[in-house]
Amino acid sequence: MGNYTLGLYEKAMPMELSWEEKLEAAKEAGYDFVEISIDETDEKLKRLDMSEKAREELRRLMKETKMPIGTMCLSGHRRYPLGSSNPQTQKRGMELMEKSVALAADLGVRIIQLAGYDVYYEDSTGETRQRFEQSLHRAAHLAAKEGILLGFETMETELMNTVEKAMDYVKRINSPYLQIYPDAGNITNAAVAYGKDVVEDLRKGEGHILAVHLKETVPGKFREIPYGTGHVDFRKITEAAWEMGVRRFVTEFWHTGNPAWKNELREAVTMMRGIIDLSNRTGKTCSRYGD
Repeated sequence: MGNYTLGLYEKAMPMELSWEEKLEAAKEAGYDFVEISIDETDEKLKRLDMSEKAREELRRLMKETKMPIGTMCLSGHRRYPLGSSNPQTQKRGMELMEKSVALAADLGVRIIQLAGYDVYYEDSTGETRQRFEQSLHRAAHLAAKEGILLGFETMETELMNTVEKAMDYVKRINSPYLQIYPDAGNITNAAVAYGKDVVEDLRKGEGHILAVHLKETVPGKFREIPYGTGHVDFRKITEAAWEMGVRRFVTEFWHTGNPAWKNELREAVTMMRGIIDLSNRTGKTCSRYGD
């Protein structure tokens, strides 16, 4: 393994594949790990109730394929947000949080990417933001118990679409187990919308960035934009991230039915490794990171 790791977002592969097929495909393409999705669908949420036998089988597959599940994208809080005005919905959101931390601990997942939403399908208010913050304190305590890192994803909504906004919550919670896992595409869109520099925003999270999602976007659109057709300056973002000591990256893109999806995996890993390797060679690195 080199001096950084590059992961593959699970949804870049056809959902009907078995875990063995997904892990093998990621390995063949040249990735270091897979990011598991726990989204708002019933199918993905059921993973949180995976039996011990199924967990043992998944651990066996990771060992045999030498392809770990290294990170988790927890977007199920769209459906059950931590700041919801509905007590039952909020309670369910905390249950998802607790089960996600337990699953991560069982599978050896290092980082859970936490959606930066107080609510999604209802209006954000002072009360929903207050409940969100209270829930985050509890989430950080759950993560601390298991030694799992939580990282805010910078989203497409106003509450947390920049690293600067995410840092506000990181400072409030003040836990080493709650940090930032920014989305390159989302912060690029926010920077354009606000007339600011994306790298300047990224640097506001120095010392608190766990990993970076490498996702392509265009203004006003946040997903399913092919690499190279959007406006994200991956070289500039990865170089800044590298200078700040970030060594874990994930290519986030989606399988949209292309039968040549394995080629898409190889093209993405080749493109991003080329960019990260160039950032590694040319970026300024603080001596404390030892590279």
